[in-house]
Amino acid sequence: MSALFSLKGQRALVTGASRGLGKAIAQALAEAGASVICCSSQLDGASKTAIEIETQGGQAFALAADLSDLAQVRLMAQQALALGQVDILVNCGGTIFRAPAVDYPMQEWQNLMRVNLDSAFLLSQLLGAEMLKRGRGKIINIASMLSYSGGITVPAYTASKHAITGLTKALANEWAGAGLNINAIAPGYFRTDNTFALQQDQVRNQAILARIPASRWGEPEDLAGAAVFLASSASNYVNGHVLAVDGGWLAR
Repeated sequence: MSALFSLKGQRALVTGASRGLGKAIAQALAEAGASVICCSSQLDGASKTAIEIETQGGQAFALAADLSDLAQVRLMAQQALALGQVDILVNCGGTIFRAPAVDYPMQEWQNLMRVNLDSAFLLSQLLGAEMLKRGRGKIINIASMLSYSGGITVPAYTASKHAITGLTKALANEWAGAGLNINAIAPGYFRTDNTFALQQDQVRNQAILARIPASRWGEPEDLAGAAVFLASSASNYVNGHVLAVDGGWLAR
């Protein structure tokens, strides 16, 4: 059974790998045996994660790209492929901006869409093309609880995460028959930089906790099992699926 979840001999690229959910996923894939290309907007952050993986006996590389700059994203994909084939792509890099919809700056809307959505599509397109040639590959997109609901003062983030789930299904429809698996993970309320404001807001924090049957915020490490499952051969007949890892939030 353990062979089903082994990633030995495979290479993964993880965006947003400098901290939070992306870092935890990169470390989990490495522990399962994958060589991991850690990507972040700053090379220092990606390098720190790569060093931690290597300290634990894994193999890792570091690349940097501003996900709002699609030319940099394209270059990063080329640099990754120069290291060898990429078997697993995890689109985790993202950003958030909070403002009432009536005042939401269009510049922030466009920047967020480039980071959260456009970069995920471009990387899927570029790395997916190589996966299609081999007839195998895994793409994991990071969705959100706001893929299901509207949220408050985060219209661009909500729109981008609804779009990520749609993109996941659309790519699965096109590529599943060619041997690729495209799925998404929808994290619940996790302790990350993106949710820091909510954690500090006592009213919102208590309201969130009251709705989570597990009675706690998620920790980045709670995504490890879901990520390894979707990256491994254990999920070979799973496609176009959005896996909620939410402590029961959606069940309430």
